[in-house]
Amino acid sequence: MSLKHKIALTLIHSVGHVTAKNLLGHFGSAEAIFSADRAALMQIDGIGKVTAEEIVKSNALRLAEDQLNFLSKHNIQTLFFGEDNYPRRLLECFDAPILLYYKGKADLNHPRIVSIVGTRKATSYGQYLCRQLAEVLSDHDVLVISGLAYGIDIAAHKESLNFNIPTIGVLAHGLDRIYPQLHHGIAKKMVEEGGLITEFPLNTNPDKENFPKRNRIIAGLADATIVVEATLKGGALITADIANSYHRDVFAFPGRVNDECSEGCNFLIKTNRAALINHAKDLVYYLGWESSKTLSTKQILLPIGLLPEEQSIVELLKVSPVRIDELSIKLALPQSKLAMYLLNLEMQGILVSLPGKVYRLN
Repeated sequence: MSLKHKIALTLIHSVGHVTAKNLLGHFGSAEAIFSADRAALMQIDGIGKVTAEEIVKSNALRLAEDQLNFLSKHNIQTLFFGEDNYPRRLLECFDAPILLYYKGKADLNHPRIVSIVGTRKATSYGQYLCRQLAEVLSDHDVLVISGLAYGIDIAAHKESLNFNIPTIGVLAHGLDRIYPQLHHGIAKKMVEEGGLITEFPLNTNPDKENFPKRNRIIAGLADATIVVEATLKGGALITADIANSYHRDVFAFPGRVNDECSEGCNFLIKTNRAALINHAKDLVYYLGWESSKTLSTKQILLPIGLLPEEQSIVELLKVSPVRIDELSIKLALPQSKLAMYLLNLEMQGILVSLPGKVYRLN
């Protein structure tokens, strides 16, 4: 498919991600969508007369040319839904963006990715926890995601850089600017080993309604979301709720009962929307992540007589812990049958079950 037509599809205001996917599923390509007449377009669910008219008469193709020139000049990649370079974790999300713009070097399909979020008014306690997280995670080959905002976000990015952890900022605007401008220097360093990513095209301002949209990408890119400090009405709680809707793990550090910046974390824990962690090492334990140093020297001894399916499970878990839904997909086994094999391996002491239906070798 032509990149210009892919970009143009996202520039039609009345066509959202779901409708765009319906259009692509029907016509097969972005070019075919723009070649279709009104009658053909109106046969698609979600396409009425007004939207069909907008597609036919749209100047989106001309606007897409401006985007292409900017992307080429600034070495920005495009990640289109369903293509090989699109982040696989986002593919599992029902509201995944149809197109992403990415500038950076980090692997968006890295085996271990966590999102760190929190209040924009971080306290010294929150900054300390970000430093502790980065220090512990630095020995576990992790990619850190956050939103480049004030407070916990920027603390997570800075501490990741301090401990040589690649980190990616998810933006609520186009890649032709950095918001807040104060974080421009940090963003530049992040691109060198991590990156910046957004679903928003060139000339998009950081408008208020863009931040909840940005939050779903923060949650969707990661295996787990960690809430460090959060108020009851902050964006961090939105991100945590989205992560839960994606069936991803959510963790939160508790705080004092009278501390406004910890009210959100305490609420998540109290309502069973997040698992409590007192230390970054708790996170590593819950996720079943071995130290990269330990993994390099550890040898796994297996009993003779495993079933072929059980051997396949073990081979997958040799790389890293895996959630049951991922195992089901990779092995093409229904979860009902897979659960029997997992239970048998667990009873033999070959693997252990962790919170969040994650399994790792014992």
